[in-house]
Amino acid sequence: MMMSVYVRRRSVDVTSKILMGAATLVGVFFLFWILWTTLRFGLAGMHWDLFIKDTPPPGTNAFGLRNAFVGSLILLAVSLLIGIPVGLMGGTWLAEYGFRGPTANAVRFINDIMLSAPSIEIGLFVYAIMVAPMGHFSALSGSVALAILMIPIIVRTTDEMLSLVGSDMREAAIALGAPAWVVITKVTWKAARAGILTGILIGLARITGETAPLLFTVLNNQFFSGNLFHAMANVPVVIFQFALSPYANWQQMAWAAAFITILFVLALSLIARWFLGKVQVPK
Repeated sequence: MMMSVYVRRRSVDVTSKILMGAATLVGVFFLFWILWTTLRFGLAGMHWDLFIKDTPPPGTNAFGLRNAFVGSLILLAVSLLIGIPVGLMGGTWLAEYGFRGPTANAVRFINDIMLSAPSIEIGLFVYAIMVAPMGHFSALSGSVALAILMIPIIVRTTDEMLSLVGSDMREAAIALGAPAWVVITKVTWKAARAGILTGILIGLARITGETAPLLFTVLNNQFFSGNLFHAMANVPVVIFQFALSPYANWQQMAWAAAFITILFVLALSLIARWFLGKVQVPK
């Protein structure tokens, strides 16, 4: 009887390991296939003019994505300016004031739902509250959409990192007469800064390649523009439009832009992993 139970458990264990290993190999295979395809076609489309010239008109053999690169950097910067304070304050309230109360648990539940919300729905939401009332697309509305996608990640990471900080550190600071805001900014934030920064980098990597919300909010601009209240060129939408175009040089630029975007996201992910490895929260 005991032997049959052992054999059954052993067979289940071996089968599970084989299935998990096979699933891992399938995932890694398609990952490297995507990376190799993007690398192969992306390097073929790399050209110095991509960084110093704006997108060319159709029917020419010119190259240029300067306006798209600058536009994307502006969108990401404004998104960070909006998303970091909101996410940081929200996560801080959950960890330092809400604790495990019913209101805090409800906020965490809604935040977890927002983590998996489709980005196209966020784009439609911002379109309804900003683009439609304004009557035109704008970079500001695109930044708001990206910030909404980023905020739940920062809230979740901040909440978890601050919850790891030992209560004795807070009690020691309070015993010295420090007010609550000093305890938070000088003690708990400082102790959890590596983890919080990791969450911000993960959120930035999450929104870097988003296309759907930008199609409904900022759209695109063929020319160089830094006006937040009008349409602005950006890399994700340029990739989408150029990949569907019949022009060979536009398709090459789409591959090159996709390759550069992947490199940027990969760099952010590696930096985030490095910071995550340095997290040593005092207990």
